Amino acid sequence: MKSIDLMYQTMLAELGQRSLDAAWTADFPPEGRFTPANIKGRKYWYFDIPDGHGGTKRRYVGSADDPDIAQRVADHKRDKDDLRARRRLVNTLTREGGMTAPDAMSGDIVEALADGGLFRLRGVLIGTVAFQCYSGLLGVRLPMAAILTGDADIAQDYAISREVEDSLPPIVELLQGVDASFRPVPHRSGSAASSAFQNADGFRVEFLTSNRGSDDYIDQPAKMPALGGASADPLRFLDFLIREPVRTILLHRSGVPVVVPDPSRYAVHKLIVASRRHTDGQGPAKREKDVRQAALLFEALQQTRRSADLALVYNEAWERGPAWQEGIRTGAGMLPAQDAERLNTVLIEGAKKNREEIELPIGE
Repeated sequence: MKSIDLMYQTMLAELGQRSLDAAWTADFPPEGRFTPANIKGRKYWYFDIPDGHGGTKRRYVGSADDPDIAQRVADHKRDKDDLRARRRLVNTLTREGGMTAPDAMSGDIVEALADGGLFRLRGVLIGTVAFQCYSGLLGVRLPMAAILTGDADIAQDYAISREVEDSLPPIVELLQGVDASFRPVPHRSGSAASSAFQNADGFRVEFLTSNRGSDDYIDQPAKMPALGGASADPLRFLDFLIREPVRTILLHRSGVPVVVPDPSRYAVHKLIVASRRHTDGQGPAKREKDVRQAALLFEALQQTRRSADLALVYNEAWERGPAWQEGIRTGAGMLPAQDAERLNTVLIEGAKKNREEIELPIGE
């Protein structure tokens, strides 16, 4: 597995900070422009934003004599210049630095949700789109075969959604702003609530949440007050995945600040998920992808000297009981022999660093 040059890793860190700073200028997004207007001999500023249909929406800003508004206009020009610079950084990181960019639809969807406040409201990007972020986060090149996707998965803790007392704009409107063909997908339980949305090309956006301690909730969508009218499917083991997530950048357009699972948690979770895939339909293909992604992360974590991080979260999962241990063992048993041996090696190395005992998923 090839490492990414330190120069490009430094560029990614700079892009992350600049993108995060830019996220605070949501009132006057870069795609809009300030327009002066003379009304009864006085000059005023308006802000024009594309409406997505070839026209613009106009928002009143205030008098041109107001020094605060004059500063906003000046800052906006600076922000637009920074936007172009950030886009050049993204192009350099993906074309020359070997980091991974999402497909256009995935990137546009995540960007729309981010602009709507998803990550401010402690949502977490999971699944393959999150996996695409680990190339830059870990500083290694990941093969394209493991990162192709046709969906975007979003998670939010159930308690957080109930307690934040804030919400995204209507999810349907955010998604239709990207593609007008997005529609709610009827829930398998027959409930009127929807936890998934799909466009005419079959691209699917799904919302998931942590299971609340009982399998009684598994087949019923959970009401999520912070998700703009979307519900979420409760999923076992998800609380482990989204605990202590990390901030990083999705390399789309000018960079999208996102929150993703810790890569060590992602890898262990993928073993468990692989063990529970059905053997019909798309189950086998998804299971193969789960195992492949887990194996790549075990290799990357070893190469980047993060074995202690992996051993810590592995032990946390193992100590949750027999069902977790069975899932880990079964998933690890699906790894090719070389990857299984590497997993054991990384866990032993990490446990020694942590001065902990560890029970390996596959006997030596």
